[in-house]
Amino acid sequence: MDLFQYDFMMRALMGALIIGLAAPALGIYLVQRRLSLIGDGIGHVALTGVGVGLLLNQSPVLSAVIVAAIGAVGVELIRERGRTSGDLALALLFYGGIAGGVVLVALSDDANSNSLVQYLFGSLITTSPEDIAVIAVLGAAVLIAMVAFRPALFAVCNDEEYARVSGLPVRALNIVMAVTTAVTVTIAMRTVGLLLVSALMVIPVAAAQQVTRGFRTTMAAAMVIGLVAAGAGVVVSAEADTPPGATTVILALAVFVAITIGAAGWRIVRRRSHPPHEVEPPDVVLQKV
Repeated sequence: MDLFQYDFMMRALMGALIIGLAAPALGIYLVQRRLSLIGDGIGHVALTGVGVGLLLNQSPVLSAVIVAAIGAVGVELIRERGRTSGDLALALLFYGGIAGGVVLVALSDDANSNSLVQYLFGSLITTSPEDIAVIAVLGAAVLIAMVAFRPALFAVCNDEEYARVSGLPVRALNIVMAVTTAVTVTIAMRTVGLLLVSALMVIPVAAAQQVTRGFRTTMAAAMVIGLVAAGAGVVVSAEADTPPGATTVILALAVFVAITIGAAGWRIVRRRSHPPHEVEPPDVVLQKV
């Protein structure tokens, strides 16, 4: 634990914990809408934003937020109008975003493999105090939005047509979700990287769903799992000298597997200790004609 005496390791831990809370808080809505992979698509668009920032010698994080938000809103509007299916819109994001990002990074003054890899797979150790400030502010904004608009967002994710009939501003809520997804993806690229960002949005939610029922309980459990996985990922990676992002994802997957096996075993034990009662035969039996 001597490594955590250094400021850069403390910044890495702080950034990971913030993302560990914010990503599952948003991810539960994406899982509810069956858009678990949208983080990957927006992540590829964010790579184009990184390339724009490097090419113009501006902050890559800021340009990535702007470009990713524009791309997310565009996909949402395309999906809403029904001219292009959701999976096709995501495919366009995947291919166009990754191609544009690689080309722009290659044209920038910082054209080298390290400048691209640190955004694709994360680079927590190089996180600056300014990066932590941006991650903290944007992460807090995502958390506040997801908690404050939880009833309305849940209604939209559960049944969009019913929410529209109920008078909710469905388009505005969809745009809020698209923008917060873009923001979360962008700030998470410093933690787990753009190629693994969806993992922190989806895996903690999937793990929580194994042992919870209500939406609020699942959201809280997913945030706890994300927080534990992110913090443990930084600690383990520091001790084992492994990439923090990949280590965090592997630990989150390990938690999912452990919870799934434990929940299955608990159901078997309960079934054996409390066998189902015999059902009494009906008083009247209808004969088939």
